[in-house]
Amino acid sequence: MRFKKYHGAGNDYVYVDARTEERDWPAIAVGISDRHKGVGSDGLILLKDSDVAEIRMQMLNADGSEGKMCGNGIRCFVRFGLDINALSSGPDSVKVETGAGVLTVTPMLANGEMTRASVGMGEPRLIPSEIPIALDGPGPIIDHPLSVEGAEHDITAVSMGNPHAVAFLDEDVDNYLLWQLGPQVEHHPLFPSRVNFEIVNVLGRDRLKVRVWERGSGITMACGTGACAAVVAARLHGLVDDVVEVELPGGTLSVTWSGQGEVVLEGPVEEVFEGIWPD
Repeated sequence: MRFKKYHGAGNDYVYVDARTEERDWPAIAVGISDRHKGVGSDGLILLKDSDVAEIRMQMLNADGSEGKMCGNGIRCFVRFGLDINALSSGPDSVKVETGAGVLTVTPMLANGEMTRASVGMGEPRLIPSEIPIALDGPGPIIDHPLSVEGAEHDITAVSMGNPHAVAFLDEDVDNYLLWQLGPQVEHHPLFPSRVNFEIVNVLGRDRLKVRVWERGSGITMACGTGACAAVVAARLHGLVDDVVEVELPGGTLSVTWSGQGEVVLEGPVEEVFEGIWPD
């Protein structure tokens, strides 16, 4: 089985053209994502045919569970589609079917190669039942107290097609025990579908520093939907302006949100290598 590996700001996935074959993809995702015995990645992304867009993206996390959306993954997904000639349209914009709906990706070229892209990520969902979070009321959920292993957090809940809990910290996020507390937040009973967890330092009205525990994958170098959720949460708190640079361990992403309407994410795309996974 042929594959290509790409990353966006260090958030790396293995990509496979799955239009003509069906396999035990969850099992393959677990094996291929293993960083010691496999290719090593945050998950597996499959390219499939779509009845409502040009191509369909199916995303599997490193633990084999299915994710609805990945902001870094979808940028690389369009690059993969262009590289294997799976797209009928030109590189101006591409409609992609995802678990979070049909999204538009706009490639940015350098010397004829796609090196960056922007993604219309849709509107953030702030109603508790749509996130989902096990709280009543119309939302938004801002600074809701959450305790895990004795650590107290005030979380803001956002869905960017997948659920996020965002906590703003005074201490440097680099010093936070994310490896220990991230799993506790992900599996907290407040989140019936589990949750992605972002810890955030506000560096200015145009800059955030973020670390992410991703649902189903653990600590990752970057998370596109997480960057968007962090900016939405910061905007709800009145901490940032419309355009924000988000620093993550793997690189910097740009997020634009006016406080209403669609969130737009922009960031890099890079191929790592290609190969053959044994059947």
